[in-house]
Amino acid sequence: MFGDLMGMMGKLQETQKKMEATKQRLDSVLVDEKTGDGLLSVTLTANRKIKSIHIDDSLLADKEQLEDYLILTLNKAIEKATSVNEAELGAVAKEGMPNIPGMDMFR
Repeated sequence: MFGDLMGMMGKLQETQKKMEATKQRLDSVLVDEKTGDGLLSVTLTANRKIKSIHIDDSLLADKEQLEDYLILTLNKAIEKATSVNEAELGAVAKEGMPNIPGMDMFR
């Protein structure tokens, strides 16, 4: 019984280390999004940190349009980054889950 428990604890610690390594790696995975007309583009990491924003000079004349573009484009980029993040971390978590009776219904 204790052997199983110790093995499970070791597996959980290993999974935790893999999760941290994956989070660090996701800082280098970039997600790009731009408006349909290409006047605004943003780049985020898969950990949802903004790396860059490019705004075409023509948008600077219309504050309201620029604000709308920023909101729409950032939200799309955040959605994409979140999808990548969840898929990567979910794969690591699923791989590291010990075989606990009854837990298979959560997979």
